Amino acid sequence: MNMAMTNLYQYKDIEYRLKKSERKTTSIYIERDGSVSVLAPAPFELERIEQILEKKRSWIYRSLAEWADLNRTRVHREYVNGESFLYLGRQYRLQLIDTAKQKGIDIQEAPLVFLHNQFWLRKDAVEQAPEHFKQFYKTKLTKKLKERFKLYQPVMGVTPIDVKVMELQNRWGSCTSKGVINFHWKCAMLPTTVLDYVVVHELAHITNQSHNAAFWRSIEKVMPGYEEQKIWLRLNGAGMSL
Repeated sequence: MNMAMTNLYQYKDIEYRLKKSERKTTSIYIERDGSVSVLAPAPFELERIEQILEKKRSWIYRSLAEWADLNRTRVHREYVNGESFLYLGRQYRLQLIDTAKQKGIDIQEAPLVFLHNQFWLRKDAVEQAPEHFKQFYKTKLTKKLKERFKLYQPVMGVTPIDVKVMELQNRWGSCTSKGVINFHWKCAMLPTTVLDYVVVHELAHITNQSHNAAFWRSIEKVMPGYEEQKIWLRLNGAGMSL
């Protein structure tokens, strides 16, 4: 298959996306959309990648079955009065508003605001509601991350080159080999304790790009019992959607 045309490959019954990795090792991931991704150093050696896929076949099957089971509870939200939306681990109701000023709420400049433990959205902005929510989450998460990084950077003794909030497809966070940490805007939906796990996880990658034993020990040193947050993320991640 022509790599210039697509990064989608097929090995027997396993369809996977092949992505360039900055690491020297090859890793397999089940993305949040249920697709299989292979991260491998370039130039790609398809024969070697297929050997790894074959070796991990049972794990891939189990992980895909688990993904399907967890995603049966995926929430499909509508932008109507009373619908609930996540923010920092809690559900808050949405109220649609007719005018810029109503019930003491002024949303003339921003079509979506969060006040009095509710989301307020102008009715004339409903069609663009997903984008307004994404912008809200990006803005709030950027501010929240500054607070959490101030807490964990001194403890871990590392400092990222930059921190960005963006669309990350199916990952919560990523760390480049240069020390740039990226977060999915959906992290604004997570409880602070779970967000902290993602922060510590990515900070740990600044000095260790692998998920080896030393990597997990560095996380446990800062966050004892991190497994609880990791499991929460796995079980509830499907519900972190618009």
